Amino acid sequence: MVCAADGSGQSRPCRPADARRAVERAIDACCRANHAPCDAHAVSDAQLVASELTANAILHGGGVTGFHVDLVGRGVRVCVSDRSDRLPVVRPPVDHQGRRRVGGRGWPIVCRLAHDVQVSDLPSGGKCISAVVPLS
Repeated sequence: MVCAADGSGQSRPCRPADARRAVERAIDACCRANHAPCDAHAVSDAQLVASELTANAILHGGGVTGFHVDLVGRGVRVCVSDRSDRLPVVRPPVDHQGRRRVGGRGWPIVCRLAHDVQVSDLPSGGKCISAVVPLS
């Protein structure tokens, strides 16, 4: 499923599975154009980052308002926008009573797999998170 166009004339993935497929298609097209094999681990890392950013936009950011994937140098850049101005946070794995929390691992995964993570405020409100995942 792809979300409806938002005035930019572009459709955007709105579910993590859509984001994973978009990343895979972009990387695959680049590998075919360069007649080079794609590193399966790098593709998986980029898909995981896209999936986590999209899931976080849905769960914590009021929904996906923009999505873009492109290849930059020897990496893939994934950009996901949402409606929230709140910055991502790392939550401790246990609550104040010592009970294990469910979730809370997505942002640390993104930060670990991506070399360049940026959070930018959008003029119309909300934020855009971009992350570059190395492909080699």
